[in-house]
Amino acid sequence: MTRGTTPYMFFTGKGGVGKTSLSCAHAVKLADEGKKVLIVSTDPASNLSDVLDSLVHESIAQVKGVENLFAININPEVSADEYRKRATEPLKGLLPETEIKKMNEELSGACTTEIASFDEFSRFISGEHEGGDFDVIVFDTAPTGHTLRLLELPAAWASFSEENPDGASCLGPTSALKSSQERYNKVVNTLRDDSKTTFFLVARADQSSLKEASRTSAELSELGLNQQELFINGVFKATYSHDAFAQKMEAMAENHLHQIPENLKDLPLQTFPLLPYNVLGAEKLRSLLDVERQQEILSSTTDSITEWTSSIDGLDVLVEDIIGENNHGLIMTMGKGGVGKTLAASAIAVMIAQKGHDVHLTTTDPAAHVQDYIDQLGTLPDNLTIDRIDPKLETERYTEKVLQQKGKNMDEEGRKLLLEDLKSPCTEEVAVFHAFSKAIHEAKRKFVVIDTAPTGHTLLLLDTAGSYHKEIMRNTGMDTSKIKTPYMNLQDASLSKVILVSLPETTPMREAAALQDDLKRAGITPFAWVINQSLSMQEAITDILLKKRAIAELKVIEEIENKHANKTYGIPFLPEENVLPALLEFYHNSPAKKLT
Repeated sequence: MTRGTTPYMFFTGKGGVGKTSLSCAHAVKLADEGKKVLIVSTDPASNLSDVLDSLVHESIAQVKGVENLFAININPEVSADEYRKRATEPLKGLLPETEIKKMNEELSGACTTEIASFDEFSRFISGEHEGGDFDVIVFDTAPTGHTLRLLELPAAWASFSEENPDGASCLGPTSALKSSQERYNKVVNTLRDDSKTTFFLVARADQSSLKEASRTSAELSELGLNQQELFINGVFKATYSHDAFAQKMEAMAENHLHQIPENLKDLPLQTFPLLPYNVLGAEKLRSLLDVERQQEILSSTTDSITEWTSSIDGLDVLVEDIIGENNHGLIMTMGKGGVGKTLAASAIAVMIAQKGHDVHLTTTDPAAHVQDYIDQLGTLPDNLTIDRIDPKLETERYTEKVLQQKGKNMDEEGRKLLLEDLKSPCTEEVAVFHAFSKAIHEAKRKFVVIDTAPTGHTLLLLDTAGSYHKEIMRNTGMDTSKIKTPYMNLQDASLSKVILVSLPETTPMREAAALQDDLKRAGITPFAWVINQSLSMQEAITDILLKKRAIAELKVIEEIENKHANKTYGIPFLPEENVLPALLEFYHNSPAKKLT
């Protein structure tokens, strides 16, 4: 630890960057040094049991094989479900069942889960948890700025939401919170105390991951949470000087490390190497922070697999399967940040256009990364059009409309709470949905590719809470059997195809599976999964570390194919800065053969 150990340590970062591995490795190290340590996970896709190689439950238990180390999983979905029950149970019998259903869906979003999780883990900081005293408590994932800002407003603890049930979709009735305002204030003061709390921003040596760490750092600083350190995980060093692929990978990592965003440059920095083995179990976790142990493990392990054949088709086959006999349709790429959904959308759009079809590519990505990829090409097919839906602008319009309608009779504090509530991820999704309804309609005469799409929660929220879908059905004078609303079009598998994008790693896979479950609640079954950055699709690599990484991917890919995806396709790892033209060239030079 570069500044000394604080009693509370938070590890935060995108899925797949290694925050669970690093948080566990530091917890094991501290326990080995004689400190009594508790590690707490609030990650909905938690793989704490896998990483620690010890069963982790929803109550505190000792970690197998590590004296002084204890662990607990706070399941955010369970916490959110209990939160919803506490919010709605008192109203059963007082409100119609349709209103209770509406409330439940309004409380099914990401922000409710965040608040319910925070409600649970606040007791670990306030000292009200069961399990005795600990010298250090390590948290795998941290509360978002939105959660902290929302609960900081006094109106969140008053009767605002009970008096204005349509005003707050995140917080719900205050009776649902176990926390008291006094406990919350104690927790926030502890988070802001540099002598008590440290936030570790975990990233990879790539532009997207570092940009996310930069955003998180700025948001934490804005809230007075300034004790931050930067951990860059998975830094690749080539083991063979004659492997051009490996040399390019190393050069790319070095380049990104030299381009760290300005607000991260003054933070204490540690880098951790890309390892050729899965960091699972206490001994391998110790090796993450110990170079000598890494060498010992490498010298003692041999792989039963030395050669392999990739079992997954490429994007070129996916494009053939999407088109089929069609000349139009809606394709939406979905996934967590950093998995490559924008690259997948851009490549699919260009490849369909190259086959002579009219294509419209649009994005709801606030950073507009689609344009970055398209700019790499130089020239575009004449039949490809590109634009973007500006989430910020659409959300501003929607927010202003809600404030005018619902906030006109509120006092200043009530309007503040409503405004903060409207900063939730759900608000942006609802606002954007209305904007891209036009794009959905356009898909009836050409191919429309949308980078990012509404989650199942958003669609159900729109459907249960006076949505566009129900409004049309209720107010139209036409025969409703002849009407297809945007929501119904998304459910129509013959028109709309959702592509889930993941990485060949455990956490991103689990996050994508959770997203798939969310969509299925809304009556949408993804057409296919795309596995991005797959080393196992590069069968000619010779660098021993990369070969071992490729072999480790095979187990994850097999689980995706057998347990989650109807169809699975892949994008190979390409050590190129201009990755879109490199990907198109890859398929041009070595088209994938569809396996029968």
